[in-house]
Amino acid sequence: MTASHLVVGAGPVGRALAALLTARGDAVTVATRSGRPTGVPGARHLALDAADAEALRRAADGADVLYNAVNPGSYTQWARVWPPVAASLLAAAESSGAVYAIVGNLYPLGRVDGPMHEGLPDAAADSKGVLRARLWADARAAHEAGRVRAVEVRGSDYVGTGVGHVSRVLPTALRGRPVTMVGRVDQPHTFTDVLDVARTLVAAADDPGAHGRVWHVPSNPPRTQAEAVADVLAAAGRPAVPVRAIGPAGVRALGLVSPLMRDLRPLLYQFTRPYVLDSTAAQERFGIAPTPWDEVCRRTAASAGAAGVTVRA
Repeated sequence: MTASHLVVGAGPVGRALAALLTARGDAVTVATRSGRPTGVPGARHLALDAADAEALRRAADGADVLYNAVNPGSYTQWARVWPPVAASLLAAAESSGAVYAIVGNLYPLGRVDGPMHEGLPDAAADSKGVLRARLWADARAAHEAGRVRAVEVRGSDYVGTGVGHVSRVLPTALRGRPVTMVGRVDQPHTFTDVLDVARTLVAAADDPGAHGRVWHVPSNPPRTQAEAVADVLAAAGRPAVPVRAIGPAGVRALGLVSPLMRDLRPLLYQFTRPYVLDSTAAQERFGIAPTPWDEVCRRTAASAGAAGVTVRA
């Protein structure tokens, strides 16, 4: 029987989810504020404000899975935007009986010594980490109370099609010019393929035994920020470029004039020390291996406009 899915959000993860689900023959509705088509063949599109609990409840009626792939547009407005959206999504999952599958991130863990695995507590002290931890805690509490079936997957900084920390500097790097990245560029850092996020979330939603907990997205071995940029350039047949770093003092100075950089300061630890994801549990549970790094790099380069890069269909 064809399953029915409501994907809320049409960023890179939302689009990848819709493509995976339609490719296997399921019915997919993608809900965004604008309702604009995503270009995913076979997907239905719906204009919807995710904070409108009644509208979302109606949209989720009959869905087998409700995917939270929301990414509020303004990073500086998370504290205002996220709580009503998350409450609306949780209520819609409860009223519809749909599995509630959430795209999370690693912020709730805060500073961690050593690789980050699912057995660690959500112990963030910064406002964004505390916020994301609370959103998952609310969903998990509803799951444990038997009101919903919830699961969350968390990846590190995204790479791949149309997304991510590395992609922001690629247009400059592809022109052969030096680039600047936040933090240190010589520390090991996990990068997660956006398609692997979607693959893991679909697998977790499909597996009733996986519900009620967090899973880390299968990700390739860590690379430094400088290595990641060089690897993507190499995939495009381009030479490496100098990769400079903006340290804490520079971020602090930029924060005087940039609200975004001011918000980034409490999270700078992610880029000044090793930031390594352990995805062993999800790889073993779901049988998912990370997409080969060279393929991820080719797709990242092609998405940034590099000419002549061949990617797998």
